[in-house]
Amino acid sequence: MKHLSLWAALTLSLPLLMTGCDSGTSSSPPSTEHEASETPTNRVELPPSVRNNLGITFAGVERRRVAATIRVPGSFELQPRATKEYHTLLDGQVELAVDHLERVEPGTVLYRISSWEWLEIKSRIDQAVALLEYKRRRSETAAKRLAALREANFQRADLEMESDELRGDVEKHEAELQLALDRAALVINLNASPDSPGITPANLLREIEQGEEKVFYYQTIDTFEVKATRAGVVESLAVTDGAYVEKTDLILTTINPQSVRFRALGLEGDLPTYRESPASRIAPLQAPGENLNDAVDANLDVGLATDPATRTVTLFASPREERSWIRPGASAFLEVDADATEGVVLAIPRSAVVKDGLSRIFFKRDPKNANQVIRVEADLGVDDGRWIEVKSEVGPNDEVVIDGAYELKLATAQSGPPQKGGHFHADGTFHAEDH
Repeated sequence: MKHLSLWAALTLSLPLLMTGCDSGTSSSPPSTEHEASETPTNRVELPPSVRNNLGITFAGVERRRVAATIRVPGSFELQPRATKEYHTLLDGQVELAVDHLERVEPGTVLYRISSWEWLEIKSRIDQAVALLEYKRRRSETAAKRLAALREANFQRADLEMESDELRGDVEKHEAELQLALDRAALVINLNASPDSPGITPANLLREIEQGEEKVFYYQTIDTFEVKATRAGVVESLAVTDGAYVEKTDLILTTINPQSVRFRALGLEGDLPTYRESPASRIAPLQAPGENLNDAVDANLDVGLATDPATRTVTLFASPREERSWIRPGASAFLEVDADATEGVVLAIPRSAVVKDGLSRIFFKRDPKNANQVIRVEADLGVDDGRWIEVKSEVGPNDEVVIDGAYELKLATAQSGPPQKGGHFHADGTFHAEDH
């Protein structure tokens, strides 16, 4: 009897010792009776190496108003005032100081221009100054001669006429110099930064020491530096370095990448909802590496007109925060809350749910073991096309499988009796617990 009892105990303990995958052939397979007595499990081992090989990712369960959300696809675009063009106000040769995609701040030098028009203005001022000095000297000499003759009680009508003519010439050349100085000051101020105090025509004749001699201020200006008036990024360069440009030619364009808005087309029937919505968000597309729970609050504006052909209205949403996925041309979804009184439910991404025959399932990460997932037959509620309500089996801190859910479904596919739990090998192959 003792021998029989010992044999029975060994027989019952043998399946417990046979775990994992045994490559040996000496051990005999467990009995059919034993196999039927084992308790099925819905857990699957997923160590880090397997998760990396299968590309498995997780997303957290989220509290949301699923039934009260309208989702509209669209894309980001630049705000109308996000682009800044810089045109030259002079003819000349351009020397670029920035490169494509370079970030600039207000005051950053964008380009320098050497202008033949400016050289002509400087030459005109030089001539006007020289002629004015010459005429003034002659007028002063004639005035002194007339004063000396008057003291001697001697009058010369021809000298008085000549003196009057010289005074007239002085006034004429003063006016010509003033016009040249006004033109020069205008050119300088137009090409200066908007925050600069500006320069007056009188300041152009201010003497400045240059080496061992003194020169007028306008003579020290050879080129003009054009600076950025807004922060942004150089989007395009319209000319090559060293190119000759004409007045009003476009030199470069900058944009502010953060000055974006979201454009979408909503149904005309939902117009009251858009106008009275208590809150709206912009959510990114589901893509590898993106946080599915990420979304930014937005200010929603409704377009002025509807399209009678498609019965749609244009929606504009301005994001309140910055994200790496917010950039011109990128696609996303606008989520508009239809009713703030709807109850908040636990929801998971709709892509986490897969069909297995007539059932719908998802895989939840074991809260007690991060290297294990639990196959759950879904008890689902309403969905908004992106999120779906889960009525049981999950909590607010749980995580579900997103990428890799289909592969897990294939590995644990149900056909007939309940599938036993199992584990993955590092190469991605799955084996049930009875392997």
